[in-house]
Amino acid sequence: MTTRKLTATDAFVVVDLPAAPLAAGVARLAPKLLVDGATWLARSQTYQFAAFGRQASGASAGVNAVADVRGEALAAFVAELAPDVAAGTLLLEPGRGVGADDLAELRAADPRPAEWWDQRVLLRAAGIAAAAEAACGGSLDGRTVAVEGYDDSASAVADALTSRGAAIAGGRPGPAAEVLHAAADVLVVGSKAGVLDHEAVPGVQAEVVVPSGPIPVSAKALAALGRAGVVVLPDFVTTAGHLAAWPLDGAALPADLPTAAAELVAGAVAGLLDHPSGPVLGACEQAEAFLLTWVDELPFGRPIG
Repeated sequence: MTTRKLTATDAFVVVDLPAAPLAAGVARLAPKLLVDGATWLARSQTYQFAAFGRQASGASAGVNAVADVRGEALAAFVAELAPDVAAGTLLLEPGRGVGADDLAELRAADPRPAEWWDQRVLLRAAGIAAAAEAACGGSLDGRTVAVEGYDDSASAVADALTSRGAAIAGGRPGPAAEVLHAAADVLVVGSKAGVLDHEAVPGVQAEVVVPSGPIPVSAKALAALGRAGVVVLPDFVTTAGHLAAWPLDGAALPADLPTAAAELVAGAVAGLLDHPSGPVLGACEQAEAFLLTWVDELPFGRPIG
């Protein structure tokens, strides 16, 4: 893993696998972002690529700026990284604190299809809902789902779930404090790494935990939930629906992208539910097997909070 400190502004880019031909991930902005947190975002993205057979590295970029200098900092960030995006070695999408317009110059040089940019939030939501459905035996009819509402994507996730027959606990997404212990069959969380930690496990009523963001379940919580019989799905699989709009080797886009996203994720989840190591560790093992077909050694540390 390498960390590049930018020279034009207080910012950095973490690349998990420096030898990879391509690195992709999110760019975030806040007054103070830690490199350590960014490394785990990059690691989760690396495992997502590997889980779906892609020779690419995860990346994570951070811009440290207060509101008064936000525009200036982002402009400098974009200008310094534009050559990397134009060369096709680094691809970034807006994360927390960064808007689509902020990265417009980078998007113009980004090879990912317009459909990926325009539908990536909806496609991730379709995959998350399909993952929940697969873990519930193939149907969400009559099931209640508690959805953590930490950003604008929560409504898309809720809509995707209700379209498959689920009811949203409380009628809407809510903050972690409200949903972690909600009376629900399924819990969807993803606001930050480790938002569901071991201390919160005793109050969890859900039978299935479906991540909607990177690494939301801590390692201790994963073990405790397993002992309690709760199924926890791997975040780097449940959030992969967007890959349906980013086909490999110039292949044509599916005619129905939401369906393709749902099928992509549901198929992967179905193959993990009976894995002897459990879905999360099983997915890690499968991703690592693919990584070892093209890297000399595995990156240190699995994407588990």
